[in-house]
Amino acid sequence: MTLISKRRTLSRVKMLDLLKGLADSDSNDALTLYLPPRLPAAERDNALNGLAATPDILTRLAELAGSSGTGSVVFWSPAVKYLVVPPFPVSQKHVTQSLHPERLQSLIERDYLIALLLVRLGSYAIGVCRGERLVNSKVGTGLVHGRHKKGGSSAHRFERHRDKQIEYFLTRVCQRAREQLDIHLKSLDYVVYGGARTTIQLLRKQCPFIGKLDAPALPSLFDIPEPRQAVLETAVSRVWSSTVYEWVEG
Repeated sequence: MTLISKRRTLSRVKMLDLLKGLADSDSNDALTLYLPPRLPAAERDNALNGLAATPDILTRLAELAGSSGTGSVVFWSPAVKYLVVPPFPVSQKHVTQSLHPERLQSLIERDYLIALLLVRLGSYAIGVCRGERLVNSKVGTGLVHGRHKKGGSSAHRFERHRDKQIEYFLTRVCQRAREQLDIHLKSLDYVVYGGARTTIQLLRKQCPFIGKLDAPALPSLFDIPEPRQAVLETAVSRVWSSTVYEWVEG
């Protein structure tokens, strides 16, 4: 029998539905592995070797588990073969000789308080969500010219002017971040950065307030388009989504 893997992204609701189905299914000859992020490779591989899977599938499982910033959960039985990359970190390793979705279900059901900072040069979206509901947000833009394509002294003047535009823009974003996040500073569970990687790095360097966000960071969203309200709302849904790999007969 040849097994092939399929990848899909499930919303919070759909993921909880899948877990409910697992809880109700026959779990004979089953194994569930909760693997936290940054688990030593030898310990991870030793846990995976308990699965009734071919060497190529075990290698793929190890790759997926090892590359996940939030860890992974494996549900494995003759009828069920899943690896789930959850939206929030798996806290500790746990092995059960049955299908045991309850820990993951509890992780996804909790309404975490999450800050989102999405920034590209010229636009930003900052918000705080409780569960999937935005409790406050601010979206804005700022003038930042593109790079000068020609050389010469005029290009140097243009770049100095552009640098000032960037500095002013990031100062505004820092102020908006303080306005939106300050009252939640001590109660945040997680923070998510998104937009342009270099712009986020500049903002974190220029904005002392962001240095106070000591909540752990979830995987970044560097592939999002120009931040707008709709983009922010979509980002919230993405933060709460799980990635599921399923092995089925080919």
